Amino acid sequence: MDVRLPGQPGYEAATAVFNLTAPATPAAAAEVSTVDEIRAALDYARAFRLGVRMHTTGHASPTQRPMDDALLVKVRPSGPVEVDVARRVARVPAGTLWGAVAEAAAPFGLAAPHGSSGTVGVVGYLLRGGMSYYGRQLGVATNLVRAVELVTADGSLVRASAAENPELFWAVRGGGGGFGVVTALEVELFPAAKVITGSAFWAGSHADRLLAEWLRWSADAPWEATTSLQLMNLPELPEIPEVLRSGPVLSVDGAVLAVTEDGVGRAQEQADELLGRLRAVAEPVMDSWALTKPSAVLEAHMDPEDPVPIAGDHLLLRDLDAAGAAEFLRVVGPESGSPFISAGMRQLGGAYSVADPAGGALSSFAGRFAYSGAGLVVDEASREAVESHCALVRSALAPWDSGWTVPSFVENWQQPQRHLSDSAIARVDAVRSAVDPTGVFAGDISPGATAR
Repeated sequence: MDVRLPGQPGYEAATAVFNLTAPATPAAAAEVSTVDEIRAALDYARAFRLGVRMHTTGHASPTQRPMDDALLVKVRPSGPVEVDVARRVARVPAGTLWGAVAEAAAPFGLAAPHGSSGTVGVVGYLLRGGMSYYGRQLGVATNLVRAVELVTADGSLVRASAAENPELFWAVRGGGGGFGVVTALEVELFPAAKVITGSAFWAGSHADRLLAEWLRWSADAPWEATTSLQLMNLPELPEIPEVLRSGPVLSVDGAVLAVTEDGVGRAQEQADELLGRLRAVAEPVMDSWALTKPSAVLEAHMDPEDPVPIAGDHLLLRDLDAAGAAEFLRVVGPESGSPFISAGMRQLGGAYSVADPAGGALSSFAGRFAYSGAGLVVDEASREAVESHCALVRSALAPWDSGWTVPSFVENWQQPQRHLSDSAIARVDAVRSAVDPTGVFAGDISPGATAR
C-alpha cells in the first residue's frame, strides 16, 4: 500500500471523481484492495493524525465534506463477483461497479437491485439506500443486503449480518456511514426473466398534458412498474441524437419486471397501459421501450458514462396535485428558461413505502416522488445560474416538500437533508461510538445522520 501526497504520481488516480464540480483534494490518498492494505492505511492515518474517508467512483463527490485533514482511501476490487445460485446471493468485493454484478447474475436468470447506471459503485449505492427501477416491487435496495464485511477503526475485520453483529448490520444499512472500510458485501438477487424497459421522448410543447397523464397513472400504478419523468435541455454533443438537441424534450423511462416467462404477458400489458396513454397525447420523437433482457435497464435512463461537471438539488416530494404540477412546469418546463440539462421525478410508492421489519436504519422512503434537477457547470457564471435556479425550484416546490431526502439522490453536502428519525439517529450514533470511539471515520458521516 503506497500513500500518495498531492503532486505525486498516483495521487490523481486515487482521488479521481465522476462529478468534476467537486474534486477530492485530501491531504493524502491511497488505493487498497486487501485487508492488510486497509490496516496499513489506518496506521498511516493514525500516525499523521488524519481522518479516514472513502470513495470508489466519486459519483457523489459533492456530498463529501472537505478532506484537507484526511486520508482518502479508494478501495479496488479484491476479486470477481461470486454468485451463489442456490441462495440467490452475490458476494461483491468493495470497489465493484454495478455493471459487473449484472453481468455475473444474468447467466442464471437473476438480476440485482442496481440503479440506472452500470458505472456506479455497489457499496456506496447500497449502503446509502439505493433506488432501483425494480424498487416499487422490491423496496429500498439496501433491504436486499444480506451481509457486510468491514475493517473497523482498530483494524478488526468484522462481518455483520442478521446472525453476526446484528446491531452493526442494522446501522450500516442506511445509517449514514462512518463505521469502517467496507471490504465486501452480500446482496440478494432475484429472478428476472424479462423486462419492458426504455425511454420515450416528446417535444416539450406537450409537457403539460404528458405530465398530467403520467401523474394520473402514477396514482394507482402497478408495483411491478417503476418510472421516471424528466424535462431535458440537452447539450450540443455528437453522441446525443439530433432530434433530442433541437429544443426542450420530455422523457419517460423506467422498467416493468417480469419475474418469470409466464409473467411476460402481464408485464407487457402494464407497460402498454402507461405508454398507450402517453402516446395518445402525442407521438414520441424517439422511443426505445421494448421487451428485452434485464441488463438493458442499465441503459434506459441514458446516464453519462464519462465524468461530467454537474451541480443540482434534490427533494423528496409528497403527492403532487394540479397546483404542484403547474409549479413544477413553471420553474423547469419548456418556457421556464431553466439552465438545467435535466429536471425530473422518480416514481416512488409501492414497496418503497413499506418498511421492512428485517431492514436497516433506512428501509423505506417517505414520499411519492424523488425530485432531482441538475445543470452543467463549465464556468463561474454557469455555476451561479444553476445554483440560483436550484434555490428557485426549492422555493416553488416547498408546499410539496416532505422534508425528507433519499441519501443516494442528495446532490451536495450543504443542501437540506434528512433520512433518519431522531430515535434512529441516536441508535446509529451508539453503534458508531462502539466501533469508532475516537471518530476516525467521522468525516464520512452524512449530514443529518448524526446528533454529534
